Amino acid sequence: MKKYFLLDCTLRDGGYINDWEFGHNKILNIYERLVASGVDIIEVGFIDDRRPYDINRSIYPDTRSIKRTYEGVSARPHMLVGMIDYGTCAIDNVEECSDSILDGIRVIFKKHLMHEAMEFISELKAKGYHTFAQLVAVSEYTDYDIEKISALVNEIHPYAVSMVDTYGLLYPDTMLELYRKLDERVDADIPIGFHAHNNLQLGYANVLAYLNHMTDRDKIVDGTLYGMGKSAGNDPIELVVPYLNQTYDTHYDVAPMLEAIEESIKDIYISSPWGYRTQFYLSAENECHPNYVSYLQAKDNLSIADIKSILSMLEITEEKNRKLYFDRDYIEDLYQKYLSQNLNDDENARKLRETIGNRPILIVGPGKNLQLQKDRIDRFIAERDPVIISVNFIPDQMNPDYLFLTKKSRYQEMTAALLLSEKEKTIGLITTSNVNPREKADFIFDREPLLERKEEIIDNSFLMLLRILKKSGIKEVNCAGLDGYSDREDNYFQKDMEYSFVKNYAVRLNHHIKEVLATEYRDISITFITYSHYMETED
Repeated sequence: MKKYFLLDCTLRDGGYINDWEFGHNKILNIYERLVASGVDIIEVGFIDDRRPYDINRSIYPDTRSIKRTYEGVSARPHMLVGMIDYGTCAIDNVEECSDSILDGIRVIFKKHLMHEAMEFISELKAKGYHTFAQLVAVSEYTDYDIEKISALVNEIHPYAVSMVDTYGLLYPDTMLELYRKLDERVDADIPIGFHAHNNLQLGYANVLAYLNHMTDRDKIVDGTLYGMGKSAGNDPIELVVPYLNQTYDTHYDVAPMLEAIEESIKDIYISSPWGYRTQFYLSAENECHPNYVSYLQAKDNLSIADIKSILSMLEITEEKNRKLYFDRDYIEDLYQKYLSQNLNDDENARKLRETIGNRPILIVGPGKNLQLQKDRIDRFIAERDPVIISVNFIPDQMNPDYLFLTKKSRYQEMTAALLLSEKEKTIGLITTSNVNPREKADFIFDREPLLERKEEIIDNSFLMLLRILKKSGIKEVNCAGLDGYSDREDNYFQKDMEYSFVKNYAVRLNHHIKEVLATEYRDISITFITYSHYMETED
């Protein structure tokens, strides 16, 4: 093993979190703390000629602008670099290295652009810069791709070539296999670097595996303060430092890094946290762009299981890996296809109508009058033998035929009762598509068309159920425990079921629901067996 080079890219990769707006003082503080820590290479930000110069941001329209930010700063690391995403900065916006504050420029590029990007790197090298070929989404590289890029690297001979695990898809063994293939083909005097992401919580583990793999080649390892970075973030450089010091007798000082975190990074994290999340796990598990997951999570009618199913429909074609290149129209088409295959509301409505038959329906809500006027309810049940549908809860005083669930949290709260009690054998499930119970529901309806978009409570479960019943052709509905909203007292006998803000909007919410009942459901006979604000006449 020759030498390790530690590279910090907080000001560049971390900028994805805050649109590179660290503030001038924080930019300089981070920089000076990193210099004091002994970091070998500091990446000061992106060079992107689409962006205007802003002294408070670490993204620059040209190399000349970087001098303006660091004017008067004399401290320097071993090497100072910027980054260009190939195609976002014309070569004319890069001055000669002899006139620049930068020592080197890293160029990121996707594999289908490798020939053009490596030619651009050649032009940068001719200007005197140490150049870095950054292989975006290296997990996508086949043996053939490795052969091609290695030949280009050996021909142009940049300062270094780096593996970039853009989407955090790599496990240590697959990362090392890619490293070995590059190590076998790339000229021995060209360092190979590694840039990790933490989508699978493996950023730091991959870095340790990379560092511990013995070779005679110089290595460059990237990291960021507090792991700040795109998607789930990067490996935290302050964790890499003590490991290098203890294992390889390096002499980096972690204290200035910790000071930079406390002074300049922590408050950004509090307002815009990064790190491992389900979203990034799903993208890594399905080897796809994180924006696909974000797009589907924004849909109101999908459960996690639905999202996983749609992601499994993403394809890799001969022309393009459609998984790793986000295409809004493509994912929308898959979403619509999935809905048509899995959510047939018309068929479910027909089956529900057949199941109910001619029996009357009693919708049961969690209002206080369910207990206060229990005698009325018992009398109605004894006389009419209705199909009882309880809304988001299981009542103690009766055995409902169906539980209507619209909230994942309610299902979680009732899981034990549904799975372990005797009621499990008798209660059917009607759910909206976002719930995804462990046992498949008897009827699943698309959530999106059932929502009230103009109200504070867009997912009013009572109105959602009425829409389902109307679609099923039901003409008579009876209600109990659907008290409406009070601005003076608790609305439910189970207090945890109440939204925190309903008292402030009680009159408005009651008025809205009465208006909906009078207009949208005028062809359905709706009777309230227990007292409800929805029964009141307007003053």
